[in-house]
Amino acid sequence: QVQLVESGGGLVQAGGSLRLSCAASGCTVSGYAMGWHRPAPGKDREFVEVINWSGGATYYADTVKGRFTITNYNAKNTVYLQMNSVKPEDTAVYYCARGVTGWGTHPRDFGSWGQGTQVTVSS
Repeated sequence: QVQLVESGGGLVQAGGSLRLSCAASGCTVSGYAMGWHRPAPGKDREFVEVINWSGGATYYADTVKGRFTITNYNAKNTVYLQMNSVKPEDTAVYYCARGVTGWGTHPRDFGSWGQGTQVTVSS
């Protein structure tokens, strides 16, 4: 059974940094896409960024490009979301997810989800 557990959320001031973690267990992540998503107005969730676990290719939504970075650590089956220069509009619950295949840039491309971790950015 796939289990994804996010951590690292909290309160941060605008312009600051935060690092989220997502630990995967009960499944293989090698060869799959791992991504981060968050709710958006009018949407259940919107795609934020993705990494292909094996090849390391990454892709970012325009709203976070240049500020957020996704990385993975094979030995710990963990993927990270480094958030820099955060803005109040980044406030959201951030969800980690495993892709159905090795790539995906839409929430529908992901089949297993964590419970989410809250990030609040104060102005």
